[in-house]
Amino acid sequence: MSLYLHDIPLDKAKAALKSALEDADLWRVLATENIPLDENALGRVLAEPIWAKNSSPHYHASAMDGFAVRAKDTAGATLTAPLTLQIGEEAQYVDTGDPLPDGFNAVIMIEETEALDVDGEITSAIREPKSIRIRAAVAPWKHVRPLGEDIVATQLVLPAGHILRPVDLGAIAASGHIEIPVSRKPRVAILPTGTELVEIGSELKRGDILEYNSLVLAAQIKKWGGEATRFPITIDNFDLIAERVVEASQNHDLILLNAGSSAGAEDFSAGVVEKLGKLLVHGVAVRPGHPVIIGMINNKPIIGMPGYPVSAALTGEIFVEPMIAKWTGRTPIELATVKVELTRKTTSPAGDDDYIRMAVGRVGERMLAAPLNRGAGVISSLVRADGLAIMPRGIQGAEAGDSVDIHLYRSPAELERTIFCIGSHDMTLDLIAQYLSQRGRRLVSSNVGSLGGLVALKRGEAHLAGSHLLDPETGIYNDSYIAKYLAGTSVRQVMLVKREQGLLIPRANPKKLRELADVTRSGIHFVNRQRGAGTRVLLDYHLNLLGIAPEQVLGYNNEEFTHLGVAAAVASGRADCGLGIAAAAQALDLDFLPLFQERYELIIPEIYFESPLLAPLFEIIEREDFRKTVANMPGYSFGEEK
Repeated sequence: MSLYLHDIPLDKAKAALKSALEDADLWRVLATENIPLDENALGRVLAEPIWAKNSSPHYHASAMDGFAVRAKDTAGATLTAPLTLQIGEEAQYVDTGDPLPDGFNAVIMIEETEALDVDGEITSAIREPKSIRIRAAVAPWKHVRPLGEDIVATQLVLPAGHILRPVDLGAIAASGHIEIPVSRKPRVAILPTGTELVEIGSELKRGDILEYNSLVLAAQIKKWGGEATRFPITIDNFDLIAERVVEASQNHDLILLNAGSSAGAEDFSAGVVEKLGKLLVHGVAVRPGHPVIIGMINNKPIIGMPGYPVSAALTGEIFVEPMIAKWTGRTPIELATVKVELTRKTTSPAGDDDYIRMAVGRVGERMLAAPLNRGAGVISSLVRADGLAIMPRGIQGAEAGDSVDIHLYRSPAELERTIFCIGSHDMTLDLIAQYLSQRGRRLVSSNVGSLGGLVALKRGEAHLAGSHLLDPETGIYNDSYIAKYLAGTSVRQVMLVKREQGLLIPRANPKKLRELADVTRSGIHFVNRQRGAGTRVLLDYHLNLLGIAPEQVLGYNNEEFTHLGVAAAVASGRADCGLGIAAAAQALDLDFLPLFQERYELIIPEIYFESPLLAPLFEIIEREDFRKTVANMPGYSFGEEK
């Protein structure tokens, strides 16, 4: 049985919210206000159309420095048969912007005239000659800005619902206005709840969770045109939460109650809404963001947002943004879409609308998308996401190679500047990504292990792959695997770094580990890398040399996809040790027991090696400051090229 009051489809949840707002006469622009015409109006939404009070220009104006003339008086002028026009009666000097003298209908640029003195000789008195000589005729209204060329009085300048841009402010000013009618910004209260929450900047203790959802939600509200109030953290106490909600409802248009929306012993949000008002929805068939609450309190909507960061942010996009759009009179945001090919299979719950974060880029002629981490608490996946694939309920995912639509967070131009790197994880890739961002490129890396990277290259799904696969027969890195998995594909092997691999262990080495064989001791919990990772191949190679079978290692099948993932497992106490690089140990304040040195290479198909897209990458890895930074990272050095 569902623990939620009602676990309803997304479209029905939206309809319930809209119906409640209509019943409360809130499905409209909330209020309007007049604000001064200045730069602070940027981004506001027009509540009424702007009609021009004045024409612009409001007179016939010279568009050039020169001489106003009657076009008919210039007829017949040529290079070989110039005409002379007398100043005053036939021509008058004007600067750019000057009113056109009565009776004149054209302007000749000063560069196309010869100033003459009283004797008909050329003079330097350009502004006050006695006459001018012209060598070409001009058409009527040449170099003239006629009255109303830009704006004509009474015309529509901007419609209601328009979001004001810098140029719009100029057009409004030109049309004669000094104030602008705009919709009032909706006031949104954000109430974070949870005894485990602590403020940003707090010294963290075990069990503490930084409260930053309210920061993200407030920024979303501001971006969408609202005005957010972040309330202090409220502990998990029913009466305190209810008191805070009542307070927020007094002077806000919308209340966002963050966390406590599930069905646990200390999840009070639904009960608070039910006590203070009307509970409309508790549980929506959407992933992430399942335990959403929708209700009305004091004739104000309240939304219970899930506590997980990704769920909270996406709940804002799904429910809050359209509401603010209606309240401000603008059109709801519609993300641009692009059709892509999936690089790997993705699954979705059959009964839920599934919002899947995707990394997107072009590789050759194909626009590709790779699913990112699905965890509702992984806010970094939203940072990395280029867009969302929305799998409607009833569809249980898609296969690798399937075509799907991606709703883009980034511009298509950014996607065209994206370098796809799939394969082994290395911390130098993060450094390269930083350097590339300053050169108009994005590096998107997917950590699937060295072998997975070679397979991705074979499928044409990446521009390059990081690899450090040791051949147990020859002791040579990568060559035999390239020959096997990239047969028929011409590639370049770019030596990036040599790095130390060793055991990541807690500070002070409490288990007294001294060598690789110690991982087989009783009670030692190991954390491994995934199948196909170069680190796992390296481990298997050395275990084999020592005559150790995998089943002798407790935790051999406990897998992580990155060196930092291994380090996090050790730092959190989930494991006593794991094989990884020294830089990962340093990053999470662990000790490092060095064991082996290996080569880490970039494997690049020949077709991309000379491409302009990758040119900045090669420049960066040869830069002295980059190489110095890498050399200062623990366990790294630069080896000789093959």
